[in-house]
Amino acid sequence: MGLFSKDPIDSNESNYFGKPKYPPGQYITKKFPVLTYGVTPKIVTADWKFKVWGLVDEIVTFTWDEFMKLPQTQMKADFHCVTTWSRYDDTWGGVLFTDLVKVLKINPEAKHVMQHAYGGYTTNLPLEWMLKEDVIFVHTVNGEPLERDHGGPMRAFTPRRYAWKGAKWVNGLEFMKDDRPGFWEQNGYSNTADPWKEERTW
Repeated sequence: MGLFSKDPIDSNESNYFGKPKYPPGQYITKKFPVLTYGVTPKIVTADWKFKVWGLVDEIVTFTWDEFMKLPQTQMKADFHCVTTWSRYDDTWGGVLFTDLVKVLKINPEAKHVMQHAYGGYTTNLPLEWMLKEDVIFVHTVNGEPLERDHGGPMRAFTPRRYAWKGAKWVNGLEFMKDDRPGFWEQNGYSNTADPWKEERTW
């Protein structure tokens, strides 16, 4: 799938999907700042559940062990926060959305997906984008379990969009015919969130 970025060389370098590696308006950091609205949930894997509903022929709920039986991918990619910082070349481990959907029965009318999370957070993306943009449900970063503050035990990661488009503490997907704004989209953030176009707000 061509999922591996090259080492940084200069500002004209391309990332693995052909866009400039460094989106405009972003600065590089080796830190991993914690930005969370509301209380940080505490979920242990024994209690974690992942539900799929909406425009599907069958509602499915995965336990942690069941989700871990899905194909696992190691993906090297960059993380772009809307607040203007970016981390580069981390290795993200988890389940690609494209592998998850292979075991789901999605209704042909489904065109949009709402990510749901413990704590009530939501964020939306078109189904087509999720299928084409290497969306991954992450449980490890650089070989270490995803920390709770960053969405552990599981978060969605959207390397081609600003990071709020990947829900921390993700616990489900709702397949929808029509688009519906998520939490930040209702509060002034862009519905499309393309870092290379600096789509930060409406």
